[in-house]
Amino acid sequence: MEFSDIENWIRTQSGTFKDGDLRVNKDGIQTVSLSEPGAPPPIEPLDNQLSLADLEVIKVIGKGSSGNVQLVKHKLTQQFFALKVIQLNTEESTCRAISQELRINLSSQCPYLVSCYQSFYHNGLVSIILEFMDGGSLADLLKKVGKVPENMLSAICKRVLRGLCYIHHERRIIHRDLKPSNLLINHRGEVKITDFGVSKILTSTSSLANSFVGTYPYMSPERISGSLYSNKSDIWSLGLVLLECATGKFPYTPPEHKKGWSSVYELVDAIVENPPPCAPSNLFSPEFCSFISQCVQKDPRDRKSAKELLEHKFVKMFEDSDTNLSAYFTDAGSLIPPLAN
Repeated sequence: MEFSDIENWIRTQSGTFKDGDLRVNKDGIQTVSLSEPGAPPPIEPLDNQLSLADLEVIKVIGKGSSGNVQLVKHKLTQQFFALKVIQLNTEESTCRAISQELRINLSSQCPYLVSCYQSFYHNGLVSIILEFMDGGSLADLLKKVGKVPENMLSAICKRVLRGLCYIHHERRIIHRDLKPSNLLINHRGEVKITDFGVSKILTSTSSLANSFVGTYPYMSPERISGSLYSNKSDIWSLGLVLLECATGKFPYTPPEHKKGWSSVYELVDAIVENPPPCAPSNLFSPEFCSFISQCVQKDPRDRKSAKELLEHKFVKMFEDSDTNLSAYFTDAGSLIPPLAN
């Protein structure tokens, strides 16, 4: 078996890869030894836990109201990870319970979701060791490029929809916080959803009640109104995210006579009371306009599911073209050095 074949096999299996005979996945540190040609390499576990002591902090790569994200390096394998550290002002037993639920909800082998390798409670903090995505988020990309062209947006959309299909239909989980900063990219052209299942847990704690306000702009009308909601609320959020990427601005803008929204309450009132946003037909293809319309229906029963949207013409219209997300993300200069191997 050629080394490139082994590399591809390992990357498929683990979601992250480090050159050499060691790799780290959600089960811990493992060694890979070569087998007979044509057979996948056997994997023998060396250790079944990752700990903070195994990691060297390189730098902070993200900050939020609930904590920060650090780029860290595993000392033994020299593999990069993202370490999300969340401050919870609640009882230790609650923190440990949250850590356990995060581990269950976040661990996944789906290639369209950011892998979670370990989650634990330590010194008053909940820490989550995640796959490192060296392109940052779609929010970071937008700051670099301003707008994303339709062909690239179609390829991005397909990957996000596949992740949502897994979350909604395989795991039966609602993301609840789909937004540009929770869609991560890397130099291989991969797009992955992060923080799925986290919002429900974190927003149930009093310590993060205020940070929840920051998620309102992408929240569906039924959630804002306090009505019952389903995974169709994530589809509304997806529509807003794609429209923002296409136009370079958030779909809901304040009235012309105002410089900005006077409060978050004014914004959410506009989301609930006003007609849904749409893609300007003079600027975008009919396929894209139709896709957005099917995402942002005010009545969730009128929205398409992730499975149905995967069959939409917009998702398929650029399949025969040379759409290279890897080159696009790299050329945009959105990569966070150092590159993951």
